Amino acid sequence: ELNRALLARQLLLKRERRSAASVIEHLVGMQAQVPEHPYVGLWSRIEGFRTDELSELVETRRAIRLSLMRNTIHLVTARDAFGLKPLLQPLHERGLFKGSPWGRGLSAAEIAPALEAGRALMHERPRSVAELAKLLRERFPGYDAQALAYCVRYVVPLVFTTPKGLWGASGMVRLTTFEAWLGRPPGPAYPIEQVVLRYLAAFGPASPADFRAWSGLAAGEVFERLRPKLTTFEREGGGELFDAPKSPRPDAGIDVAPRFLPDYDNILLGHADRTRIMAPGEHLGLFSPPGIMKGTVLVDGFVRAMWIPLKEKGVIRITIAPFKKPIAKSDQPPIAAEAVQLLELLAPGLRHDVRFGPVR
Repeated sequence: ELNRALLARQLLLKRERRSAASVIEHLVGMQAQVPEHPYVGLWSRIEGFRTDELSELVETRRAIRLSLMRNTIHLVTARDAFGLKPLLQPLHERGLFKGSPWGRGLSAAEIAPALEAGRALMHERPRSVAELAKLLRERFPGYDAQALAYCVRYVVPLVFTTPKGLWGASGMVRLTTFEAWLGRPPGPAYPIEQVVLRYLAAFGPASPADFRAWSGLAAGEVFERLRPKLTTFEREGGGELFDAPKSPRPDAGIDVAPRFLPDYDNILLGHADRTRIMAPGEHLGLFSPPGIMKGTVLVDGFVRAMWIPLKEKGVIRITIAPFKKPIAKSDQPPIAAEAVQLLELLAPGLRHDVRFGPVR
């Protein structure tokens, strides 16, 4: 039941005719550590999705990549960037000064001049962290310049700039300030109650621990304040789950088509207890090797395999590598058909090949 509810909220029971911007907002952002990943995530959710629709949103600055939930890079609409960034900024600073090697032993007050200099430099034009470190080294010779640059990266509200984030484009990873890219600083912050309700609409039913796993924010008291407006469930095995009363909760036996998701799609990161989407004992470390476009395959709604494409001699091949049990022969044709459609997105015009088995 939890699996089917999650797939319904995540628009993965069937593709829907919706705009890319509306889906990004419904999902409260999409993981974008790899800039191409949101394109695959939207393709799996939107009927007739075109890569140029998202590229246009990014190019016109209506969709933005920046550090948000869990201090990781997400793609959100500009509207959500303004509201989410100030809500999550204290989490970013706490993580920097208490848990990061870059900020350990420092304080915002101690390095205030370097933060202001860094803000001005990043506002002047987009720069990489390495470029910023070189300039800060000249101005603050008594400090670790790279540490200062990362402090600026996490204390000053910054956004990632194009051409990174455009489909098929390449270039260095560079950042600039909200004011330079979007015309004004972030704010006002969204009320956390609003974000909890949006989270439940996209990931519920869920617990306060689930919300914290997704966002990094503790919100037990917020859930209690919202209790009169929410539906609650006793979870099998113990524990209470909250949900918006009118959210979809399909029958557990509903058929589900296979879906291909990008690596670290938020559907895999949105709960403290991930057994609603992957088998007990499985974990995100299965999604390796790093550094290439890849992702996971949902079979009957659950993570069953990894997909990895490889181009060679005019052919693009996608390998479906199961994590544990081999995929049954009867399940392979619809998975292969979905894989071919994904290859059309990734490399139109090349010959396609789909294989099941270990990655070679």
